[in-house]
Amino acid sequence: MEQIYNIIDILLPFQWTTHIFMKNALIAILIVTPIFGILGTMIVNNRMAFFSDALGHSALTGIAIGVVLGFNNPIWSMIGFAVIFSLALITVRNSNTTSTDTIIGVFSSTAIALGIVILSRGGDFNKFSSYLIGDLLSITINDIIMLISVLAIVLLFWATMFNKIMIISINKPLAKSRGINTRIVEIIFTAIIAIIVMISIQWVGLLIINSLLVLPAAAARNVSKNMREYHIFSVSIAMISGFCGLILSYYWNTATGATIVLISAAAFLITYAMRNRVI
Repeated sequence: MEQIYNIIDILLPFQWTTHIFMKNALIAILIVTPIFGILGTMIVNNRMAFFSDALGHSALTGIAIGVVLGFNNPIWSMIGFAVIFSLALITVRNSNTTSTDTIIGVFSSTAIALGIVILSRGGDFNKFSSYLIGDLLSITINDIIMLISVLAIVLLFWATMFNKIMIISINKPLAKSRGINTRIVEIIFTAIIAIIVMISIQWVGLLIINSLLVLPAAAARNVSKNMREYHIFSVSIAMISGFCGLILSYYWNTATGATIVLISAAAFLITYAMRNRVI
């Protein structure tokens, strides 16, 4: 890591880079924001914003389960519950028995209420309230290594499954006619989203995690003419928002995750205005 730190010092000779925690946060942002940008394109395309928001809310129940089981770090219980939660939502979504938004709303509100009840009963809620807003500046080298592994998995998944996901998002019957197992692809995709959301929540916060997934892709969609531009713009907006948000949060003394979201929101408003002006 020392070599990376030295490169940062050379490229960014500013006061804020003298802190190790800021360097770690910068490295983490350069790793995690491309993940948000890539996955966000399909979340927006498939109209899954409400779905990913519900996943974020399920984190409290995952934390509560970890507390009940005696885990020192609830991240694994969060991931496990989120994957099960996402599979349940996909099953309901594909059943076509009732309004999808209604069912997701029921799942989401139930999950967050259950988590709050369990944590408040055990007197541990204040201990884990930091998960609500996150703390990107607390990221460690081990966390960075984990994020690098996750990025590699996402890139591999995208390289091998993108065409299938794209066809499914456009026309599911067509995808089935071409021999694509739509159910398996959807399960893998939603499971990856669940894992990313749970891993990132401890630094970003469950209150705004969905915004980081949706806003860069939504902004990119406003000005993209094809899928290649869509991905490039989404990843670029996510990375720029992360970089600018980190620096501004340092000088403003504000929550990093929320500051990044505000930059992303500004990018969406700008691109929305550009789109309407062109039209």
